[in-house]
Amino acid sequence: MPMSGTGAMRIVIEIVIERLRLVRRRQLASALALGLALLLGTALVVGLAAWLLTPGVDDLQVRVAALAAARGSTVVERGAVPPLLARALVDTEDERFYQHHGIDLIGLGRAFLFDVSHGCLCQGGSTITQQLAKDVYLNGSDAGLNKLADMALALKVEFRYDKAQILADYASIVGVGIDRYGMANGACAYFGVSLDGLDLPQAALLAGMPEAPSAYDPLVHRAEATARRAHVLDAMVSEGDITPASAAAANGAPLVSPPASPASCAAASSSG
Repeated sequence: MPMSGTGAMRIVIEIVIERLRLVRRRQLASALALGLALLLGTALVVGLAAWLLTPGVDDLQVRVAALAAARGSTVVERGAVPPLLARALVDTEDERFYQHHGIDLIGLGRAFLFDVSHGCLCQGGSTITQQLAKDVYLNGSDAGLNKLADMALALKVEFRYDKAQILADYASIVGVGIDRYGMANGACAYFGVSLDGLDLPQAALLAGMPEAPSAYDPLVHRAEATARRAHVLDAMVSEGDITPASAAAANGAPLVSPPASPASCAAASSSG
């Protein structure tokens, strides 16, 4: 049967529309490719500038020692962070610490999406290495361009030092309460033990404090510190480092147990 004029016109219109859609898709793909190329190019230039403008990190241990002395904390030697505390710190602060090279792109992207969707600057996406670099080289500030600087510095630190050294340096100077710094000082002040004497609930409490040292000080804010310890234990369960039963037992342990002789555990921490 011969096609009517209306039917032929409909087919022509559909062909034209489909071709227009194809053109638009190609234009969109080209625009996206161009935008991505510009974004990557800008990131490369900015990253190179940050790398060139930030200092070298060969003096990291000297700076850590000086900062620890200024804060009254004890320098933790490489390899002296006990495995239990190391796992608690990594599971809570930087779950891909042993996989990334200073910058966790997955964590950074997740933090960015969270902040955009919630309309806030709620999550930083900083790794343990970035936190160390920020504290040592940038006076603890990642405002403005310092965020790019701490990324460049973190890469430099990871190229120069191994994970055990980075974790020890971090543990030496990190905040663990109101005007209290260093994991060894925290272990002594709150439990009367050196780092290698920490048990699970004690390690979990200390590992949870760097996010907000003053807010989680167990001598002042017991409820907040208890909730934070529970969060760390949950993270350790999620990562498969402890069992739910171990977490439940740890949650029932006393929050702190002040030492009978603070000087003895401080001496032990210094000699270790």
